[in-house]
Amino acid sequence: MLKQHAYPESLSEAVSYFADRDRAFAFMVQLRWPNGVACPRCGGADPYFVKSRYLWKCKACRQQFSVKVGTIFEDSPLGFEKWLPALWMLANCRNGISSYELARALKVTQKTAWFMLGRIRLAMQAESFERTQATVEIDEAFFGGRGKNMHGERKRRILKGRRAGFAHKTGAIAAVKRGKDGQPSQAKAYVFNSPHAKPHARLARETALPGTT
Repeated sequence: MLKQHAYPESLSEAVSYFADRDRAFAFMVQLRWPNGVACPRCGGADPYFVKSRYLWKCKACRQQFSVKVGTIFEDSPLGFEKWLPALWMLANCRNGISSYELARALKVTQKTAWFMLGRIRLAMQAESFERTQATVEIDEAFFGGRGKNMHGERKRRILKGRRAGFAHKTGAIAAVKRGKDGQPSQAKAYVFNSPHAKPHARLARETALPGTT
């Protein structure tokens, strides 16, 4: 049995320890604000807590905020009962951990586990859960041969009557966060199959804070 305030020493203990929502929430609050909760927008101290919604309201700027705001956990519907065991696993596995292994351990989809690992590794590189404001560049490209150069049968099968623009191509989008003061730049990329997809907003939310250049 774990003593109160003791850290988990195994995966089963981590899952059991953080399964309690209030305990996981309190752990994260203490980790982020060891000197007391402060508004991430204006820095106002002593906000009042809305227990029913697990968030605070600042007395100075009157804005509501949660412990996830401005961190790698923002915009994620997953609770800390999933995030914290995932952090424990990645930090304690000497040889790393795959998204499939994490998905089995936490009972989430492989896609969700892959998303979690990407954000956690980014936090480990930056040595902080908080997103940093920096210059971020985002652009997309399309890969694939020209439709007019395809063999007739292949062209009919792939294009299926559509114009030979980007319909048959595979799209890729990447964001590069420029490093400061000699720090290395960081990059993140996705593949998207539809030429009508608009992944820019999703990538911007994952790599930058509001107001970032």
